Amino acid sequence: MDREAVWQADAVALADRVVSLLTVVRSAEAEIGALLVEIESRGVQELFGYRTTARLYEHLADVPHAAARRTVARAQALYSSDATPALAPATGAAAVTGSLSTPMIDTIIDAVSRIPATHRDTAEADLLTFAAEGGHKQVAALGARILAHLDPDGVEPDDTEPATPTRELSLRRKRTGTWELSGRFDDETGTRASALLDALAERRGADDLRSPQERYGDAFSDAVDLALNSPELPTQAGERAHVMVAVSLSDLKSGLGHATLGDTGLITAAEARLHACDCKLIPAVLGTHSEPLDLGRARRLISPGLRRALFLRDRGCAFPGCHRPPRHCQGHHIRHWAEGGPTDLANLVLLCGHHHRLLHRSGWQVRIATDGHPEFLPPRFLDKRRKPRRNNIHQPLPFAA
Repeated sequence: MDREAVWQADAVALADRVVSLLTVVRSAEAEIGALLVEIESRGVQELFGYRTTARLYEHLADVPHAAARRTVARAQALYSSDATPALAPATGAAAVTGSLSTPMIDTIIDAVSRIPATHRDTAEADLLTFAAEGGHKQVAALGARILAHLDPDGVEPDDTEPATPTRELSLRRKRTGTWELSGRFDDETGTRASALLDALAERRGADDLRSPQERYGDAFSDAVDLALNSPELPTQAGERAHVMVAVSLSDLKSGLGHATLGDTGLITAAEARLHACDCKLIPAVLGTHSEPLDLGRARRLISPGLRRALFLRDRGCAFPGCHRPPRHCQGHHIRHWAEGGPTDLANLVLLCGHHHRLLHRSGWQVRIATDGHPEFLPPRFLDKRRKPRRNNIHQPLPFAA
């Protein structure tokens, strides 16, 4: 369809063209899969010198190796070779016509792989018939029902001992400084983790404009903080688990420059100011080449007693509209301690991680009012008069005279 025809096409014609192109693409992908199985059958090393078919396809298609592996595995399930019969040959035949999407093919393969071999052909035919009208989620549900009907008791356990739950986690740092998290968990662990993150990821008032992904990312960070602050956390080399942040005093005061985080990380000095609000300090004297000359004893910036007083006064995150309880909060210096701000109740306010970051990075300001409780001044783009706001959710308790 040329450009002029595209402009003149109505909604039906545009959709029809998309569907016809998808059919061509899917049919071509199915043919590629059949060719990969043929290459695998003949011997990829003999034909091309590559150790695996996935490595060959990775370079031919210019795709990540993981994607290449998935493509080859899918093809092997759909098309027979001299050595291995196909797991879902009828699905392979339907794929050649271009009528099945990749998620649908994967769903059928997954369902068929769990069905006993004697019933696979019939089950695959039922799944393909249903796939013509239902989405891949409905097809997956049908596969589960078929399996439950054929094998209601499930796989017989090897012994009477409980099965080892599936718990796998990978956390790695990329060169860009971001971290990638991936894993698999059994249903119980996943349900508990979901309940925890759901509770921590709730929106915190009308001003909370974070996306769901941002809210769950912050929730994971809050969960890590809760674990690190737990008195039951195991020690490492005789100390509680911790992350060292190194920053010069001048950078900490100005908020400019950078700080080192742990062994390899790098954060801005502004972020270091945020962490320095409520932390354990280890004063260090550095030489001209940054070599440690003297290392003092660790001391807690906000003492346990002062923290309890904060809990009693603020009763949780003091930001207007936030419902986070004290255990999810950090102490924030209204006037930063690096600028001479005292670590006392009149210069501290309790904030959750999200609103702590917001206060450091936005036009919001906080102060202690004449009655001894914190109040917040919104940025001018929210309220030109900057009328003070308070959190009325936690119902602060007045201190006795």
